[in-house]
Amino acid sequence: MNLIDLTVVIPTYNGEIRLPIVLDKLLYQMGVENLNWEIIVVDNNSTDGTAKVVRNYQQSWFHPFALKYIFEAEQGAAFARAKGILEARGEIVGFLDDDNLPEDNWIMEAYKFAQEYPQAGAWASQIHGDFEVEPPEHLKPILFYLAITERGENPHIYEPGKKGFPPSAGLVVRRNVWRDNVPIRLFLVGRVGSSMLGSEDAESLLYIYQAGWEIWYNPKMVIAHIIPSWRLEPNYLLSLMYGVGLARYYLRMKLLKSWQRPFAFLMYFVNDIRKVISHFILYRKIFKSDIVAACEMERLMATVISPFYLCKIAFQKRLTSLQ
Repeated sequence: MNLIDLTVVIPTYNGEIRLPIVLDKLLYQMGVENLNWEIIVVDNNSTDGTAKVVRNYQQSWFHPFALKYIFEAEQGAAFARAKGILEARGEIVGFLDDDNLPEDNWIMEAYKFAQEYPQAGAWASQIHGDFEVEPPEHLKPILFYLAITERGENPHIYEPGKKGFPPSAGLVVRRNVWRDNVPIRLFLVGRVGSSMLGSEDAESLLYIYQAGWEIWYNPKMVIAHIIPSWRLEPNYLLSLMYGVGLARYYLRMKLLKSWQRPFAFLMYFVNDIRKVISHFILYRKIFKSDIVAACEMERLMATVISPFYLCKIAFQKRLTSLQ
């Protein structure tokens, strides 16, 4: 298999309307004339006309870079990204969701960063929200949970123990680093079906980080994240925060050595209970009127539940594997 410089992987589910806007943005990237690259659309079991949209583009395709269509039947963005990595020929792989609009220098800046920072295993974009409706001022403290990453104009390393990992939207990785270190099947599968677990993108990056690679923020890679109005509604935000909390225990423990985990579990659990009680006392009278306070309570409660919920999930997976 001949390697090429860069692959853009676009996981999509029912992206018939959104996908063409992303593809059109990629068609007019600047400075890529001497770059050997490709686009892979991973259709994650769509039920709309997503496949037809890609076929229509392919039929009139006259560009020097390839546009490929791949189908992934197992639902979930984590499975779609894994399929994209397996099929990619590029030494570098950039992920764009079907609601991510890259600026016209995104590909070139992604490629240049790989050359300038050889110790980087993954690097994240600067992500601005493109809101269907302007979010109210009081929501701004939690908007970063909607995959908005605005961390200034200087590149810097992520410190997972302090600020966690960046979202997978606009993320760029070294293909072999991902293949060598990230399992095909993650434990955190994402919010699919009955699963409430989020943070599958953080789990992927955790494996890369633990293999000794650095995770960077590259502000020169800029994308706009289209955010429809329903993602600002209370029910969605509460559900999102609950999923973040449920994944918390797994990510915490994975950052520790095995011998540290029993002691850390007790300390974390006591501290999480303290945070829940403190938050309840401070904000109990305004939960119905203050969505940010309610979301934080949801996240804290789910964090307390997290180790028990994850044990249940692990037990169910074990039973399934034995059948």
